[in-house]
Amino acid sequence: MAKPPSTPETPAPAKSVKSAERVLDILEQAIPAEHGITFTDLLKTLKFPKSSLHALLDVLVRRQYLELDEDSRRYTLGIRTLEAGEAYLRSHDIINVARQAMEALVQQVNETAQLARLSGTENVYLARVDSTHALRLLSETGVRLQAHATGVGKALLAGLDDDALGRLYPSETLPVYTDTTLSNPSALAEELERTRRRGFAVDNQEYTPGVFCLAVPIPGNEGRAEVSLSVSVPMTRVSRKALTHILSQLAATSLDISRRIGNTAGNAKLAALSDPDMAGAQIEALVHSPHYGLELD
Repeated sequence: MAKPPSTPETPAPAKSVKSAERVLDILEQAIPAEHGITFTDLLKTLKFPKSSLHALLDVLVRRQYLELDEDSRRYTLGIRTLEAGEAYLRSHDIINVARQAMEALVQQVNETAQLARLSGTENVYLARVDSTHALRLLSETGVRLQAHATGVGKALLAGLDDDALGRLYPSETLPVYTDTTLSNPSALAEELERTRRRGFAVDNQEYTPGVFCLAVPIPGNEGRAEVSLSVSVPMTRVSRKALTHILSQLAATSLDISRRIGNTAGNAKLAALSDPDMAGAQIEALVHSPHYGLELD
Protein backbone atom coordinates (compact mmCIF):
# COMPACT_ATOMS: atom_id res chain seq x y z
CA MET A 1 0.00 0.00 0.00
CA ALA A 2 1.41 3.32 -0.99
CA LYS A 3 2.23 5.74 1.74
CA PRO A 4 0.45 9.11 1.67
CA PRO A 5 2.65 11.98 0.55
CA SER A 6 4.57 13.54 3.38
CA THR A 7 3.74 17.06 4.48
CA PRO A 8 6.19 19.54 5.89
CA GLU A 9 6.23 19.57 9.65
CA THR A 10 5.21 22.74 11.45
CA PRO A 11 8.41 24.43 12.61
CA ALA A 12 8.94 24.21 16.33
CA PRO A 13 8.75 27.54 18.14
CA ALA A 14 12.11 29.21 18.67
CA LYS A 15 13.70 28.11 21.91
CA SER A 16 14.71 30.72 24.43
CA VAL A 17 18.00 30.37 26.28
CA LYS A 18 17.45 32.07 29.61
CA SER A 19 21.02 33.22 30.24
CA ALA A 20 21.36 34.63 26.71
CA GLU A 21 18.02 36.42 27.01
CA ARG A 22 19.09 37.93 30.32
CA VAL A 23 22.41 39.19 28.94
CA LEU A 24 20.56 40.90 26.10
CA ASP A 25 18.00 42.34 28.54
CA ILE A 26 20.84 43.92 30.52
CA LEU A 27 22.45 45.40 27.42
CA GLU A 28 19.11 46.76 26.23
CA GLN A 29 18.74 48.57 29.55
CA ALA A 30 22.29 49.93 29.38
CA ILE A 31 22.17 51.19 25.77
CA PRO A 32 19.78 54.13 26.31
CA ALA A 33 21.14 54.99 29.80
CA GLU A 34 23.25 58.03 28.92
CA HIS A 35 24.74 58.36 32.41
CA GLY A 36 24.92 54.66 33.19
CA ILE A 37 22.68 52.39 35.22
CA THR A 38 23.04 50.96 38.73
CA PHE A 39 22.68 47.43 39.99
CA THR A 40 19.58 48.54 41.92
CA ASP A 41 18.03 50.01 38.76
CA LEU A 42 18.62 46.78 36.86
CA LEU A 43 17.31 44.66 39.73
CA LYS A 44 14.13 46.72 39.98
CA THR A 45 13.49 46.73 36.21
CA LEU A 46 14.52 43.20 35.25
CA LYS A 47 13.61 41.39 38.48
CA PHE A 48 16.40 38.84 38.10
CA PRO A 49 17.66 36.99 41.18
CA LYS A 50 20.45 39.04 42.79
CA SER A 51 23.02 36.30 42.45
CA SER A 52 22.24 35.79 38.75
CA LEU A 53 22.39 39.51 38.01
CA HIS A 54 25.74 39.85 39.80
CA ALA A 55 27.17 36.92 37.84
CA LEU A 56 25.94 38.22 34.47
CA LEU A 57 27.26 41.72 35.14
CA ASP A 58 30.64 40.32 36.16
CA VAL A 59 30.87 38.46 32.84
CA LEU A 60 29.85 41.53 30.82
CA VAL A 61 32.41 43.71 32.60
CA ARG A 62 35.16 41.11 32.26
CA ARG A 63 34.42 40.74 28.52
CA GLN A 64 34.34 44.55 28.17
CA TYR A 65 30.75 44.85 26.99
CA LEU A 66 30.07 46.91 30.11
CA GLU A 67 32.26 49.11 32.29
CA LEU A 68 31.74 49.70 36.03
CA ASP A 69 32.61 53.05 37.56
CA GLU A 70 33.88 52.17 41.02
CA ASP A 71 32.96 55.58 42.48
CA SER A 72 29.39 55.92 41.21
CA ARG A 73 28.78 52.15 40.94
CA ARG A 74 27.14 52.76 37.56
CA TYR A 75 27.43 50.45 34.58
CA THR A 76 28.01 52.00 31.15
CA LEU A 77 28.61 50.47 27.73
CA GLY A 78 32.10 49.04 27.21
CA ILE A 79 34.56 49.21 24.35
CA ARG A 80 33.35 45.94 22.81
CA THR A 81 29.93 47.46 22.12
CA LEU A 82 31.65 50.25 20.19
CA GLU A 83 33.56 47.63 18.18
CA ALA A 84 30.31 45.81 17.46
CA GLY A 85 28.65 49.04 16.31
CA GLU A 86 31.56 49.93 14.05
CA ALA A 87 31.53 46.41 12.60
CA TYR A 88 27.81 46.79 11.85
CA LEU A 89 28.46 50.03 9.97
CA ARG A 90 31.30 48.46 7.97
CA SER A 91 29.16 45.49 6.95
CA HIS A 92 26.23 47.60 5.71
CA ASP A 93 27.27 49.37 2.53
CA ILE A 94 24.12 51.44 2.37
CA ILE A 95 25.18 53.42 5.44
CA ASN A 96 28.54 54.33 3.93
CA VAL A 97 26.96 55.15 0.57
CA ALA A 98 24.20 57.19 2.21
CA ARG A 99 26.56 59.18 4.40
CA GLN A 100 28.38 60.58 1.36
CA ALA A 101 25.09 61.53 -0.30
CA MET A 102 23.77 63.02 2.97
CA GLU A 103 26.80 65.27 3.24
CA ALA A 104 26.09 66.60 -0.25
CA LEU A 105 22.41 67.03 0.66
CA VAL A 106 23.22 69.05 3.78
CA GLN A 107 25.55 71.26 1.76
CA GLN A 108 22.56 72.06 -0.46
CA VAL A 109 19.89 72.64 2.22
CA ASN A 110 21.94 73.34 5.39
CA GLU A 111 19.55 71.42 7.63
CA THR A 112 20.11 68.19 9.56
CA ALA A 113 19.70 64.96 7.58
CA GLN A 114 19.12 61.52 9.14
CA LEU A 115 19.03 57.93 7.90
CA ALA A 116 16.92 55.32 9.70
CA ARG A 117 15.54 51.82 9.44
CA LEU A 118 12.47 50.18 10.95
CA SER A 119 12.68 47.84 13.93
CA GLY A 120 9.20 46.74 14.96
CA THR A 121 7.23 49.85 15.92
CA GLU A 122 10.41 51.90 16.30
CA ASN A 123 12.84 53.49 13.88
CA VAL A 124 16.55 53.31 14.61
CA TYR A 125 18.79 56.15 13.45
CA LEU A 126 21.77 54.84 11.49
CA ALA A 127 23.52 58.03 10.39
CA ARG A 128 23.23 61.79 10.80
CA VAL A 129 24.80 64.83 9.15
CA ASP A 130 24.31 68.15 10.93
CA SER A 131 23.65 71.60 9.54
CA THR A 132 25.94 74.53 10.37
CA HIS A 133 23.18 76.43 12.20
CA ALA A 134 23.52 77.03 15.93
CA LEU A 135 19.80 76.16 16.26
CA ARG A 136 19.40 72.64 14.91
CA LEU A 137 17.93 69.25 15.76
CA LEU A 138 19.79 67.44 18.54
CA SER A 139 19.77 63.69 17.99
CA GLU A 140 22.04 60.68 18.25
CA THR A 141 22.89 57.80 15.95
CA GLY A 142 21.59 54.55 17.46
CA VAL A 143 18.60 56.18 19.16
CA ARG A 144 15.20 54.51 18.79
CA LEU A 145 11.97 56.50 18.48
CA GLN A 146 8.38 55.44 17.94
CA ALA A 147 7.92 55.23 14.17
CA HIS A 148 4.37 56.61 14.13
CA ALA A 149 5.68 59.92 15.50
CA THR A 150 8.57 60.49 13.07
CA GLY A 151 8.94 61.25 9.39
CA VAL A 152 11.49 58.49 8.76
CA GLY A 153 9.26 56.03 10.58
CA LYS A 154 6.14 56.85 8.60
CA ALA A 155 8.07 56.80 5.32
CA LEU A 156 8.85 53.13 6.07
CA LEU A 157 5.54 52.18 7.66
CA ALA A 158 3.85 53.37 4.46
CA GLY A 159 5.58 50.51 2.65
CA LEU A 160 3.77 47.89 4.77
CA ASP A 161 0.38 46.39 3.96
CA ASP A 162 -2.65 46.50 6.26
CA ASP A 163 -2.01 43.04 7.71
CA ALA A 164 1.55 43.91 8.69
CA LEU A 165 0.42 47.20 10.22
CA GLY A 166 -2.32 45.40 12.14
CA ARG A 167 0.24 43.04 13.66
CA LEU A 168 2.47 45.96 14.64
CA TYR A 169 -0.37 47.97 16.16
CA PRO A 170 -2.97 45.68 17.77
CA SER A 171 -3.85 48.24 20.47
CA GLU A 172 -6.45 51.00 20.05
CA THR A 173 -4.06 53.72 21.21
CA LEU A 174 -0.54 54.94 20.38
CA PRO A 175 1.96 56.78 22.59
CA VAL A 176 1.45 60.54 22.39
CA TYR A 177 4.31 63.04 22.70
CA THR A 178 2.89 66.35 21.50
CA ASP A 179 -0.45 67.88 20.52
CA THR A 180 0.06 66.73 16.93
CA THR A 181 1.11 63.10 17.55
CA LEU A 182 -1.16 60.53 15.89
CA SER A 183 -2.92 58.89 18.82
CA ASN A 184 -4.49 55.74 17.33
CA PRO A 185 -3.93 53.20 14.52
CA SER A 186 -6.87 54.53 12.49
CA ALA A 187 -5.37 58.01 12.33
CA LEU A 188 -2.00 56.46 11.51
CA ALA A 189 -3.50 54.38 8.69
CA GLU A 190 -5.08 57.50 7.17
CA GLU A 191 -1.79 59.40 7.34
CA LEU A 192 0.11 56.48 5.82
CA GLU A 193 -2.33 56.42 2.90
CA ARG A 194 -1.66 60.13 2.31
CA THR A 195 2.06 59.37 2.54
CA ARG A 196 1.79 56.63 -0.11
CA ARG A 197 -0.15 58.88 -2.48
CA ARG A 198 2.27 61.81 -2.38
CA GLY A 199 5.52 59.77 -2.00
CA PHE A 200 6.91 61.41 1.15
CA ALA A 201 6.19 61.55 4.89
CA VAL A 202 5.68 64.49 7.22
CA ASP A 203 6.52 64.91 10.90
CA ASN A 204 4.62 68.01 11.97
CA GLN A 205 6.17 68.52 15.43
CA GLU A 206 4.85 65.08 16.38
CA TYR A 207 7.77 63.97 18.53
CA THR A 208 9.70 67.19 19.17
CA PRO A 209 7.83 70.49 19.51
CA GLY A 210 9.21 73.15 17.20
CA VAL A 211 10.72 70.70 14.68
CA PHE A 212 9.21 69.95 11.26
CA CYS A 213 10.47 67.07 9.13
CA LEU A 214 10.14 65.74 5.59
CA ALA A 215 11.17 62.15 4.87
CA VAL A 216 11.33 59.80 1.89
CA PRO A 217 11.95 56.05 1.50
CA ILE A 218 15.12 54.84 -0.24
CA PRO A 219 14.12 51.98 -2.57
CA GLY A 220 16.52 49.02 -2.42
CA ASN A 221 17.71 46.83 -5.28
CA GLU A 222 14.31 45.08 -5.44
CA GLY A 223 12.36 48.32 -5.10
CA ARG A 224 11.44 47.78 -1.42
CA ALA A 225 12.69 50.40 1.02
CA GLU A 226 14.52 49.18 4.12
CA VAL A 227 15.81 52.62 5.07
CA SER A 228 14.51 56.17 4.84
CA LEU A 229 16.02 59.63 4.74
CA SER A 230 14.81 62.81 6.40
CA VAL A 231 15.60 66.49 6.74
CA SER A 232 14.53 68.24 9.95
CA VAL A 233 13.94 71.98 10.21
CA PRO A 234 13.20 74.21 13.22
CA MET A 235 9.78 75.84 12.74
CA THR A 236 11.47 79.24 12.85
CA ARG A 237 13.08 78.43 9.47
CA VAL A 238 10.13 76.64 7.85
CA SER A 239 8.73 78.37 4.78
CA ARG A 240 7.20 77.34 1.46
CA LYS A 241 10.44 78.15 -0.34
CA ALA A 242 12.62 76.25 2.14
CA LEU A 243 10.41 73.14 2.16
CA THR A 244 10.18 73.09 -1.64
CA HIS A 245 13.96 73.16 -1.95
CA ILE A 246 14.39 70.52 0.78
CA LEU A 247 11.79 68.17 -0.72
CA SER A 248 13.25 68.27 -4.23
CA GLN A 249 16.81 67.75 -2.94
CA LEU A 250 15.65 65.00 -0.55
CA ALA A 251 13.93 63.07 -3.36
CA ALA A 252 16.94 63.46 -5.67
CA THR A 253 19.29 62.26 -2.91
CA SER A 254 17.11 59.22 -2.24
CA LEU A 255 17.23 58.28 -5.93
CA ASP A 256 21.00 58.79 -5.97
CA ILE A 257 21.50 56.46 -2.99
CA SER A 258 19.02 53.98 -4.46
CA ARG A 259 20.97 53.79 -7.72
CA ARG A 260 24.26 53.37 -5.88
CA ILE A 261 22.96 50.34 -3.97
CA GLY A 262 21.76 48.61 -7.11
CA ASN A 263 18.20 49.72 -7.80
CA THR A 264 18.01 50.18 -11.58
CA ALA A 265 14.20 50.47 -11.73
CA GLY A 266 14.04 53.95 -10.27
CA ASN A 267 10.94 55.34 -8.55
CA ALA A 268 8.38 57.45 -10.40
CA LYS A 269 7.16 59.42 -7.38
CA LEU A 270 10.65 60.31 -6.19
CA ALA A 271 11.65 61.27 -9.72
CA ALA A 272 8.65 63.60 -9.95
CA LEU A 273 9.38 65.13 -6.53
CA SER A 274 12.95 65.85 -7.65
CA ASP A 275 11.46 68.49 -9.96
CA PRO A 276 11.24 71.76 -7.95
CA ASP A 277 7.91 72.64 -9.60
CA MET A 278 6.35 69.34 -8.54
CA ALA A 279 7.89 69.65 -5.07
CA GLY A 280 6.46 73.16 -4.80
CA ALA A 281 3.00 71.91 -5.76
CA GLN A 282 3.17 69.23 -3.08
CA ILE A 283 4.22 71.74 -0.42
CA GLU A 284 1.32 73.99 -1.45
CA ALA A 285 -1.00 71.00 -1.03
CA LEU A 286 0.39 70.46 2.48
CA VAL A 287 -0.15 74.08 3.41
CA HIS A 288 -3.79 73.96 2.27
CA SER A 289 -4.47 70.53 3.75
CA PRO A 290 -6.81 70.46 6.77
CA HIS A 291 -4.65 67.76 8.36
CA TYR A 292 -1.56 69.79 9.29
CA GLY A 293 -2.61 73.32 10.17
CA LEU A 294 0.42 74.89 8.52
CA GLU A 295 0.63 78.65 8.18
CA LEU A 296 3.73 79.39 6.13
CA ASP A 297 5.21 82.36 4.33
